[in-house]
Amino acid sequence: MAAGWVRNLAQDRVDVFSGGSNPGKQLNAAAIEAMREVGIDISSEFPKPFNAEAVKAADAVITMGCGDACPIFPGKRYEDWALEDPAGLGVEAVRPIRDEIRRRVVELLNDLGIETK
Repeated sequence: MAAGWVRNLAQDRVDVFSGGSNPGKQLNAAAIEAMREVGIDISSEFPKPFNAEAVKAADAVITMGCGDACPIFPGKRYEDWALEDPAGLGVEAVRPIRDEIRRRVVELLNDLGIETK
């Protein structure tokens, strides 16, 4: 959901990579629906492991509870967003998570000097 928000709000001014330390086999259907409700289609995305090269190239690295499994490289901006995991939740429960992710994405982009639409 975070990558979907970044792509939507920053347009083509940001390259975004989304990956996990222990990715699932498929996207959460409730997350897809919750994002569809706000006009963002993430249905073509798929879970993938993080890529150390992408982390090295990043200006900001946002983690969501991966702890010691995530690579740390000096000089990068790191933030860990403690959010409820939407796995197994229905769309009603995912909506507030979606909205909190949007709030945090807007704040991050603004901190990086990227105007959001």
